[in-house]
Amino acid sequence: MAGTHRRACASAALTLVLATAALVVTARQSASIESGHGPTPVVELAPQAISIPSLAESTPPTTASCLAKSDNKDACYDPAQLRVAYDLAPLYRSGIEGQHQTIVIVDCYGSPTIATDLMSFDKAFGLPAPPSFKILRPVGAIPPFSRSGTDRLGWALETSLDVEWAHALAPKASILLVETPTDEVEGTSGFPDIVRAEKVVIARKLGTVISQSFGATEETFSSFTQLSPLRSAFLAAAKAKVTVLGGSGDLGATDFEANAKAIYPYRVTSWPASDPLVTAVGGTKLDLNGQGHPLQSTAAWNDTYEHSPPTPKASGGGRSVLFTRPSYQSSVAPVTGAHRGVPDVAMSAACSGLVDVYVSFQGSSAVWSTACGTSEATPLFAAIVALSDQEAGHGLGPINPALYALHGGTSSGLVAVRSGNNTVGFENGSSGIVTVAGFKASASYNLVTGLGTINAARFVPALVREWKLLNPRGV
Repeated sequence: MAGTHRRACASAALTLVLATAALVVTARQSASIESGHGPTPVVELAPQAISIPSLAESTPPTTASCLAKSDNKDACYDPAQLRVAYDLAPLYRSGIEGQHQTIVIVDCYGSPTIATDLMSFDKAFGLPAPPSFKILRPVGAIPPFSRSGTDRLGWALETSLDVEWAHALAPKASILLVETPTDEVEGTSGFPDIVRAEKVVIARKLGTVISQSFGATEETFSSFTQLSPLRSAFLAAAKAKVTVLGGSGDLGATDFEANAKAIYPYRVTSWPASDPLVTAVGGTKLDLNGQGHPLQSTAAWNDTYEHSPPTPKASGGGRSVLFTRPSYQSSVAPVTGAHRGVPDVAMSAACSGLVDVYVSFQGSSAVWSTACGTSEATPLFAAIVALSDQEAGHGLGPINPALYALHGGTSSGLVAVRSGNNTVGFENGSSGIVTVAGFKASASYNLVTGLGTINAARFVPALVREWKLLNPRGV
């Protein structure tokens, strides 16, 4: 089973610059980042969707069919199973399904077939159409689609996964897909496109949660000065009470170098997930039966050693080298030290527990595929935020202070992920197998699954209650 990472969109992030956030570097990185002799300022962001093309089928794969077909006995899941796994039924019964909310999904290029693909996905699983599904291209037309371009195929899969699974858990929320027209062309030209696009969304008040399933390793920025102007949309989002999410990455305790091919042989984290007012979403592994009930406790996602040689596939997580620890992480300072810790929460992402995706852009009869990665986890959590916004009656904006205030509470809806790690290994030329020692999941905050995963029926009202305690004057 081979995951496919795609080269990517030069993108911007959306986060508020905390007064305490500053450039910090370890001894290892200080020479390369600050001397000017380190990475070039060409920064590539990669979509975090991992496709498993060998499982493509003409009908929706079931858990049983995936287990039978996969050499590694990897399961796959449909929306009904994940709804059970995250205990969404009590919210739905009380009328919390995302009504009057809009989830904003940002992707380079998008997919040429996403509108009809979403309709087919909904029909297959008996889901209602979203109240509104719109595509916005605020900074220019999208270049013609080509099936021969791996970048375009990667972004089309990413778009399908993001849209279909955000809708699956918040079925009555509207979806706004924001597409941008540039990829990793010369320099960092794609980044300003996403900044501008997201500013349009925020200024027009088009949604209250933004899902970003892409990232760039912090070390690929030549300096904090290069990164700083790309964060202006986050400033606007925080002021407008818009929640911004970012996937924590798919290569465990490391990630790609600037060329999006080689992998750093030591611990790194990725931005925008590492930004203090982005909620970083890591990955877990669900082990479910056909009805969505757990066969084993949720674990941290790490499929690296299913392969020989090992192939990194695990929840991104670690300590930022660009941002100091924000005040909301003071309670977990023994884990993060002086640095921003990533992730904050975690949702389903494992390639040994895939999700079904409908993708007709490939032009074949096998329109059902399966996918995994924090690109799955991020839109799943975006749906949970949309449900929380409905419960609150308004957008919650940056939710990290409330998340960490909930930590340790008996009725928080946060569920500890107690097993697993994000240690990864990979072949590195003449160096042989390189191992990057990661971090262990635990009953408390950790650098693999953050504060843990969620029970939605408890988490949604608890998050809203905590937000109101921290914001007594409301919006």
